[in-house]
Amino acid sequence: MVTYPFLTEAFLGALADTGAIGLGTGWRDLSWREDGAFLPLYARSDSRGEFVFDQRWAMAYSQHGLRYYPRLLTAIPFTPVTGPRWRLPEGREAADWLWPRLQEQVAAQQASSWHLLFPDDATRAALSSLPLAARRACHFRWFNRDYSSFDDFLAALMSRKRKTLRKERARIAEQGLTVQRAVGQAIPAHWWEAFYECYARTYLVRGQRPYLSPAFFRALALRLGDQLMLAAALPGTSSDAPPLAMALYLFDDDCLYGRYWGARQDLDGLHFELCYYQGIEFAIERGLAAFDPGVQGEHKLLRGFEPVITWSLHWHADPRFHDAIERFCAAEGEAVMAYRDEALNYLPYRRG
Repeated sequence: MVTYPFLTEAFLGALADTGAIGLGTGWRDLSWREDGAFLPLYARSDSRGEFVFDQRWAMAYSQHGLRYYPRLLTAIPFTPVTGPRWRLPEGREAADWLWPRLQEQVAAQQASSWHLLFPDDATRAALSSLPLAARRACHFRWFNRDYSSFDDFLAALMSRKRKTLRKERARIAEQGLTVQRAVGQAIPAHWWEAFYECYARTYLVRGQRPYLSPAFFRALALRLGDQLMLAAALPGTSSDAPPLAMALYLFDDDCLYGRYWGARQDLDGLHFELCYYQGIEFAIERGLAAFDPGVQGEHKLLRGFEPVITWSLHWHADPRFHDAIERFCAAEGEAVMAYRDEALNYLPYRRG
C-alpha cells in the first residue's frame, strides 16, 4: 500500500532536517508523538507558506491592541494539499484526544488560536463536535473516470476544447522539445540539479527566496523516492541534455499531487504540458482516481480540472473574535459556493 506521502516522517523529516522548518523559520515544531499517535503542530510567527490567507484577521487583532501571533497550526508546511492531519491508533477518538491538549497548548504558548488546514472529509467529520469555525475555498482537481488513455480523456471533451488541448500539446514538438517522465530510482541524477534551478527561478524572478533548499529535494529523493515522479522538457531527443523545464509530483495509491515546477527558459505551452497534461497521462497510466495540481488557476477549468471545495478549521481563544470570524467564514463561504457553481459552467466536458 502506497500511503499519503505528506504526513510521513520521510516528508516532514526532510523539511526539518534541511532547515525548512524549525527555530528561526517561523515554524516552531510542537508536534505530538505519543503511544503511536502523531499530530503535526507548529507555533507560527507569520502566515507565509500556508495558502489560507488570514492577514485581515491579524489586522483586526492589531487594531484592538491584541497579538495575533504566535498562533498554533496543524498543517503540512508549504503544502496546500487535502488529506489526513493525524495518525491515531485504532479505536482512539480524535476529538477526545485532541481538544484538551490543544487548549492546554494554546494557553501554554500564549497563542491566539489554533488552525487546521486542508483536512480531508474524514478529518472534518472526526472534529464535527468541536466549536470550530469552518472556512471554505475553491481549488481545482482532475478526476479519472476510468479513462484508458489520454485520447480517451480527450474524447470526453467538447470538440472545440479537444482541438485546443491537442494544439497546445503539439506546440512542444514544434519548438524542438521532447518530454520524458521518470519515477524513483529511474530519475537521472543530473535531473535533480536542473530541477532545483527551475524551481528556484519561479521565486527569483519575483524577487523572492525559495522556501526549500537543494538539500530538501535530495533528502526527499532518498527517503520517498518511490513516490516521486519528475517530468522534464528536453531540447531535442536526448535524455542526457540539461532539461529546460521540470515538474515534480508525489503520488500514493489514490491521487497524484503536482507540487513544484519551473523553467530555465520561457517557451509556449511548457507549463500546461508539464504541470497538467503529463500529470493526467501519468494518473491514467497508474489508475489513480484523482490529480491535485495545486492551488489557484482558473485556466485549469478549460483543461478538465473541476472546481472542488477545500476546507480549513479555526478556533480563537477569545470568544469575541471567534464569533466574529465564524460569521465572516459563513458569509465568505456563500460567495465561495457561488463561485464554485459558476465555475462548473466553464468545464470543457460534453454535456450528458
